[in-house]
Amino acid sequence: MAPRALAALAVALALALPTTPAAAQDDAAGNRVVMRADRVHYDESSGIATASGSVEFAHEGRILQADTVTYDEPADLVTASGNVVIVEPTGEILFSDHAEMTGDLREGVIRGVRVLLAENARLAANGARRLGGRTTEMAKAVYSPCELCPETPGRAPLWQVKARRAVHDRLLRDIVYHDATLEVFGVPVFYTPYLRHPDPTVERRTGFLKPTYGSSSILGHQVRIPYHLVLGPNRDATVTPLITQNEGVVLLGEYRERTETGAYAFDGSATSADARDDFGVRTDGRDERWHLHGEGQWRHDDIWRYGFDLYRASDDSYLSRYGFDNSDTLTSDLYIEGFHGRSYASAFGYVFQGLRREDESDRIPVVAPLVDYRLATDPDENGSFFTVDANAMALSREEGVNSKRVSVQGGWERPLLTDGGHFFTLGTSLRGDAYVVDYVPVDGGRAEESGFVGRVVPRTSLEWRYPLSRTDGALQQMVEPIVQAVWSPNGLNPERIPNEDSRDFEFDEINLFSVNRFPGLDRVEGGARVNYGLSMTLLGFGGGPNEFLIGQTWRKRDDSTFGPRSGLGDHFSDYVGRLLIRPDEYVDMLYRFRIDHDDFSFRRSELGFGVGPDWARFDASYVRLEDAASDIVDTTGAREQVAMQGKLELMEEWTLRADWREDLSGGGTISYGGSLVYENECVVIAVRGERRFTDNVAIDPETVILFTVELKSLG
Repeated sequence: MAPRALAALAVALALALPTTPAAAQDDAAGNRVVMRADRVHYDESSGIATASGSVEFAHEGRILQADTVTYDEPADLVTASGNVVIVEPTGEILFSDHAEMTGDLREGVIRGVRVLLAENARLAANGARRLGGRTTEMAKAVYSPCELCPETPGRAPLWQVKARRAVHDRLLRDIVYHDATLEVFGVPVFYTPYLRHPDPTVERRTGFLKPTYGSSSILGHQVRIPYHLVLGPNRDATVTPLITQNEGVVLLGEYRERTETGAYAFDGSATSADARDDFGVRTDGRDERWHLHGEGQWRHDDIWRYGFDLYRASDDSYLSRYGFDNSDTLTSDLYIEGFHGRSYASAFGYVFQGLRREDESDRIPVVAPLVDYRLATDPDENGSFFTVDANAMALSREEGVNSKRVSVQGGWERPLLTDGGHFFTLGTSLRGDAYVVDYVPVDGGRAEESGFVGRVVPRTSLEWRYPLSRTDGALQQMVEPIVQAVWSPNGLNPERIPNEDSRDFEFDEINLFSVNRFPGLDRVEGGARVNYGLSMTLLGFGGGPNEFLIGQTWRKRDDSTFGPRSGLGDHFSDYVGRLLIRPDEYVDMLYRFRIDHDDFSFRRSELGFGVGPDWARFDASYVRLEDAASDIVDTTGAREQVAMQGKLELMEEWTLRADWREDLSGGGTISYGGSLVYENECVVIAVRGERRFTDNVAIDPETVILFTVELKSLG
């Protein structure tokens, strides 16, 4: 059946069933033709059918609605007038007062056309011509995704593109303009003889992304112009020239790809800049400076997955100088890990790059492999279960201590709940460690030692909890005393075992009831000790749970392993605890503390609180570290710092943010800044200013201002 006969067929069906408001029939290809109308008239002599009154004509997913539709069968011409609406299968909607189309609605001329695209973007033109159902050519066209002001709809939108001629290609999903002018509030600001961008239905497309303009006291004026490359349905890349006033051009790149079992991505940068000495002073010649970052993860099956992280830079100050990253250590690794039931296994290899001025590359370790395995059996009818923990590690340096370690531990745990509500947990374990070490320095003036060293670590623990609760209306109170007794031998840390993985230690309420407070395996907490504390919780009051915890540790014999300023060196430890208050959904506060057990002075205080809903939020944090265990953590002396940040949404489109960080222990301001963002349905305008203070080598304090403008749907 010829396409031009489809409309006639629908009209004929309507005439054959005059009492039915709709008629339908399948064409030769099996496509449904549907016509609805209040009234239909058909002139057999001229072959002209006229439908009026809420006419709707549908064919192959395309719908035509109008007050009146006339079909001239000999000419295969459909004429629609009065509130004409054409709905395309893609969701695009055309509005007009008059249209002349072919019988299949694929070609024709439309007068005074208005097009509603995805994301509420709009096209309007004096007239349009449809060709082959694929393209729409428009004369004197205007495009904008901005909504018109309801009080003054005749006023120009925030921005719009006007063109002498525009073509919308629905197959390629492109809009092409000839002699185009960008207007802001009706004022022309930019002209181009040719402009092309994807229509709002496109999610990924090769082309330029929004540029970013900024200014820095180190780099000077700078602009980023990213260009996005779609390389396939599962991969893309972005190339971004960073043009700076003081440091020339830096080329940035990013590549991303998804595979059937995972994904990976790389990003990096490179430049040829003026050579500098260790103090940041320019010297003769040029330096090739760069960085490379990547990560990936793939799933082998339901148990195993593997991946990598890569992060390297050409020198210590490159990342911070160009504002890419302020990290002081870059970590690269390869890994494989598996999860099965309650068991876990992993193998990692680590390489580090230190960016601090005191770092010596030949003393930075390479850790490969680092293997961990943990097995936990299913609980039996009494709730008891067994555990197996195994670890193997090889750590090497070009200069300094090298160590290889194998550790195996077996454990058993049994919970018990009495009829009176007392909850006991009995645990026991036996661990064996074997080391082969080289160049370990020892005290007493003896030379560095190498060779084999081992130890056996038995441990037994018994924990008691007695939760007590009371309900008073909507309030529920719970008080829980906790006592934990732990025994293991003293003297489990011979000086020939280097401390590589247990240096980052802090005594707090989190590890108060840990049988071994050290985060790694190189150091072991020994001796007989009792950990005790009191936990209180209030529920049903305000916005969330309110909690308080305080506790202390007593040990039978002093232990110098923790150091004199750790809070654990004496028989009685410092007091540690936390206070969490949430009186309603808009206020929350967390305070963590460590109090000296002799004079009750606060050795460490950490306070964080937030006030307000999401649209008007203020958050602040305060940290004071009175002292640090210098033999455990590479930090000495008191530290005190405060940080604040706020967010305020002004009306619906404006968002104001501000932040500030201050070192109260004498270091002065660390950074402060703020941003103002305007965002509506068609534009994002953002300005960010920041002042950064740093004492890194070759990096001076810096002022940065960044300005971005994004015209939504235009790219």
